[in-house]
Amino acid sequence: MIGYNKSSSIQIRQTTLSLAYEVGKNIAKRNAILISGGLGGVMESSCKGAKDQGGFTIGIIPHEDFSQANDYCDAVICTGIGMSRDFIVANSSDGIISVGGGVGTLIELCVGYMTKKPMVAIKNSGGVSDIYGGKFLDERNRILIETRKDPVSAVEYILSKTRTRSSF
Repeated sequence: MIGYNKSSSIQIRQTTLSLAYEVGKNIAKRNAILISGGLGGVMESSCKGAKDQGGFTIGIIPHEDFSQANDYCDAVICTGIGMSRDFIVANSSDGIISVGGGVGTLIELCVGYMTKKPMVAIKNSGGVSDIYGGKFLDERNRILIETRKDPVSAVEYILSKTRTRSSF
């Protein structure tokens, strides 16, 4: 799962978009399913990377109309519940990879933290990934948000920690 909101006022760096593309590509190379928020920005870049590698993508969007999803989603789940869909994205994933990110990504990391899902933040990708990578989210120390310097090692980490069925 990779999060970033298309309508966000946060400016997304090209290097962040490239990292997201490589994450998607590596998820597909490992025959795993990419689940994302299904909109633009980092979500679209990761979906494009997965599709370019022949992978399968699921977009869980906050809207009621599937046409709001990016063009690289194979399956679109229209929740119609706004940003509350971040809970569905995180709970539907076996592991979480964050690239950049704003408050939506932080919500997904919090859900992953509470459910003790393996999580990894890509270093130097910006946003909440840089702020929370390498940390516990509170004093309970439920699960560390690991960090990795590149998409290949991030995908490998998640796959090493998840069940035989893999989606993220």
